Amino acid sequence: MRRVKPKKYLGQHFLNDRRIAARIVEALPLPPYQVLEVGPGMGVLTQFLCQLKDIDLSLVELDDESVAFLHQTYPELQEKIISADFLKLNLSERFFGEFSIIGNFPYNISSQILFKVLENKTQIKYVTGMVQREVGRRITAGPGGREYGILSVLMQAWYHAEYLFTVDESVFSPPPKVKSAVVRFSRNHVSTLGCDESLFVKVVKAAFNQRRKTLRNSLKAFGLSDKIIADDNIFRKRPEQLGVEEFVKLTNIIERSM
Repeated sequence: MRRVKPKKYLGQHFLNDRRIAARIVEALPLPPYQVLEVGPGMGVLTQFLCQLKDIDLSLVELDDESVAFLHQTYPELQEKIISADFLKLNLSERFFGEFSIIGNFPYNISSQILFKVLENKTQIKYVTGMVQREVGRRITAGPGGREYGILSVLMQAWYHAEYLFTVDESVFSPPPKVKSAVVRFSRNHVSTLGCDESLFVKVVKAAFNQRRKTLRNSLKAFGLSDKIIADDNIFRKRPEQLGVEEFVKLTNIIERSM
């Protein structure tokens, strides 16, 4: 079968370097042995995943042309190729127990993929994938820098985040305009943050949506009294100065005041 034509509207940039593909697969920890590859395209990662012993591999691909290619190239995976939009999948219905995710994630939805991971954090133990380098730096950044933001805090609340290596533009077809990064997320041992977790998300987003302001100004919408703000130095800080634990503390202060 002829090669699949990359589609710009799907954010497809097909990796051509087998050595890099092998490194990405090698970076995926096992177990769990249930593995979902997101956006396999022409199967550059799939070929190496199929070599792993005893894994239960599924693929999810939105592009019909890629799905047809995968069916022809990997007949042993016929029942495991899901023709669907990953963002719309009900993962808890598809998988029982823990599973891992791997993929060269479409750049136009890489952040959305990670937000879906967070929605299913009780089941998803590991994520290994390729994203834009800028996104990879942001997600793995620690407090104190410009790259640290909403997704940094939310992912690191539940996962240990690692920037593994950078990938050059030249190994893709078509070449993207930016460099890429391979990142890995490993579920930490946190079962509860010790605060209202839905409020935690709202606080983090509100703080970073006005990141140049101090928290006393960016969190005005929560109706905090002047006394509460004056009593704690945390409100004199900017969001990039807070780690996960401080955001938990901030969320509890706000919840008590409501």
